[in-house]
Amino acid sequence: MSHPLHHAAVSVKLWGGVVDDYLHIHDWLDSTKESFADFRHRALRHHSQGIFEAERVFGHAIRNTDGKLVPVRYICEQHIKEDCGGFIPTVADWFRNIRPESWMSRGYRIEPAAEPCTPILPTRRLLTARPRRSGTNPAPRTGNRPIRTSS
Repeated sequence: MSHPLHHAAVSVKLWGGVVDDYLHIHDWLDSTKESFADFRHRALRHHSQGIFEAERVFGHAIRNTDGKLVPVRYICEQHIKEDCGGFIPTVADWFRNIRPESWMSRGYRIEPAAEPCTPILPTRRLLTARPRRSGTNPAPRTGNRPIRTSS
């Protein structure tokens, strides 16, 4: 998707009403195109924190012309998923891909991260619990190794 009108048309299909019911929210999400007219504008509002900011701006829900109460969060999630391949990134997902420049830290040395940052991508594996192996200690675990305790 590339234009707020297209996002608003999808909102109408999902929740009813008319395009104008949703356009102001989609316009707000894409208003950062004033600064960057390419995908980079999304780093400013197309993330989980941007969704909560939209709730502060527009309230928790809007009432469309059909009289239906629609959560602003749902409208923003729909928009962001359409633009970001079905994924809602965090601010950290955007920031970890910024290449540090010396002027960004006002001359202070930027230490490399202790561990490389890898983007977090949605996966089914995260949504399912791992089965316990039979005969193992149900004690708390760190990673894949049991915590050693003195016996």
